[in-house]
Amino acid sequence: MDPPPMNEGSTTAQLKGDINSGRTGDKNEVFDPGLSPLGTDDEAGGNPMRPEQVDIARHQESSARWQNGNAKDSYAHQHSRKALAGYVGFIGLVLVLFVGAFSIFWD
Repeated sequence: MDPPPMNEGSTTAQLKGDINSGRTGDKNEVFDPGLSPLGTDDEAGGNPMRPEQVDIARHQESSARWQNGNAKDSYAHQHSRKALAGYVGFIGLVLVLFVGAFSIFWD
């Protein structure tokens, strides 16, 4: 999926295209059909984003966000080893309990 061109007078569809193309660094490049397009809630509330606001958002999300090493791991990336160890430990505990229960009943 190719990102939309950066230009003035951007639309919320172009911002959504930036996100879907992976340009913003938030997710892998993939088409993400949303229930309602980005900006729909604002329009329904009578306060649609002005093109200047979308231009600023696109700039902040694409280039300014990643300058000077501002990329940060999410909570899941920082704690993935702890979660994995907890999961394996839980499975081990369940296994020990099952083996213990079966050994009591089979004797």
